[in-house]
Amino acid sequence: MEKDFVKVWDSCLKVIQDNINLQSFKTWFEPIKPLKLENDVLTIQVPSQFFYEWLEEHYITLLKKTIKKELGNEGRLEYSIVVDNTLSKSPVTIKVPTKNSKDLKNPPISLPVNINEDNTIRNPFIIPGLKKVEVHSQLNPIYSFDNFVEGDCNRLARAAGLAIASNPGGTSFNPLFIYSKVGLGKTHLGHAIGIKIKNNFPNKTVVYVETNKFVQQYVDATRNGHHNDFIHFYQMLDTLILDDIHFLSGKEGTQNIFFDVFNHLHRSGKQIVLTSDKPPVEMQNIEQRLLSRFKWGLAADLQSPDLETRIAIFEKKIYNEGIEIPHDVIEYLATSITANIREIEGALISLIAQSTLNKKAINLALAKQVLDVCVKKSAREINIDYIQKVVCEYFNVPPEMIGSKTRKREVVQARQIAMYFSKNFTKLSLAMIGLHCGNKDHATVLHACRTVNNLMETDRQFKSYIEEIEKKIRN
Repeated sequence: MEKDFVKVWDSCLKVIQDNINLQSFKTWFEPIKPLKLENDVLTIQVPSQFFYEWLEEHYITLLKKTIKKELGNEGRLEYSIVVDNTLSKSPVTIKVPTKNSKDLKNPPISLPVNINEDNTIRNPFIIPGLKKVEVHSQLNPIYSFDNFVEGDCNRLARAAGLAIASNPGGTSFNPLFIYSKVGLGKTHLGHAIGIKIKNNFPNKTVVYVETNKFVQQYVDATRNGHHNDFIHFYQMLDTLILDDIHFLSGKEGTQNIFFDVFNHLHRSGKQIVLTSDKPPVEMQNIEQRLLSRFKWGLAADLQSPDLETRIAIFEKKIYNEGIEIPHDVIEYLATSITANIREIEGALISLIAQSTLNKKAINLALAKQVLDVCVKKSAREINIDYIQKVVCEYFNVPPEMIGSKTRKREVVQARQIAMYFSKNFTKLSLAMIGLHCGNKDHATVLHACRTVNNLMETDRQFKSYIEEIEKKIRN
């Protein structure tokens, strides 16, 4: 007489619960539903492909022993996996025999006939027992395509973004890797892509997140025992926009988690958009397996805007502000400000503020006055505190770490570079520089300067870092 499949699974759960902690049991076993028991083959339904893979990797030995205990040596287990199969709308059944360990690594796959009648777009991870929260996109409506001025400097990246927004996950631009120097619009473009996807596909789950925030969320989730919830949240997304991916540098734990998230989203046909201050080939302290995946899609750079584009940016922002500015003023500002878009925005805000507060008409004379002030501000006195601030921001190192005793590689490097620039840009003695950098002696400062010089001569990439930091200090 065939046993009742529900009672068999309940008996299995009692054994499993005695062998793992409560949180793991609730996360990985409570969502499972027994479906049938035929010829000593118990079929259970799991919410996703990832869910099945996790069970096989972490709990297959326990499952094998439990099934053997309940059904005997001939007992076997089959998984019915709920996936969003856009072609057949069918859940996939993966058969996992429990007779020997070799079969467990490469289970045969078959498709059952039962059709999923739910034609709505389904999040890949809807697991009972987890907190159901409103997924907020974190998108800023100001950063739309309507406000993104097209020019030769950004045409390729913008066109790729629009193509993605029309068919997220369905183009060859997956991932889309946008890179540029600071202030050239990569964050704006990332938001614009997300906003357009939401407008075109309201049911899709789109999330924008800064990499530093992603890292902190991972740390908090691990510390609080919510590691699985963190993975589920990001793997349920339809589009993930991760800003400033270069901040994953040196963070091995977060890189490993993001590797899993990336693989799952990409394998599921979900869209990934990444931004960085450098192309994948120039990224340091990022695992090669991640860098190789960054190159799977399209890497598109944003260049500094040319004069015509800068004029168009000014005109667009002026139009959005609902004010009028003479064309000669616009041309003067666009010709004088060449570094990046943020400087353009800053100059325009200063001009409007001066005009409003002092009740002056916006003309060429006022524009020159404002620009003179901006230039004087940028030509600030370069002191050791400012140098440390710029260096620490570049390497994403807390400024207080410069004066600490830690020997972490990234901190030591930032400290040496800060010493190098302090010697070159200030009139402080080596002893005084050492005092400001963790109470080091003059010999340590001298060694740091020699180290930086030697690396610049032998390491082309390191030399480019030094040149970039020097530009930031001078600006």
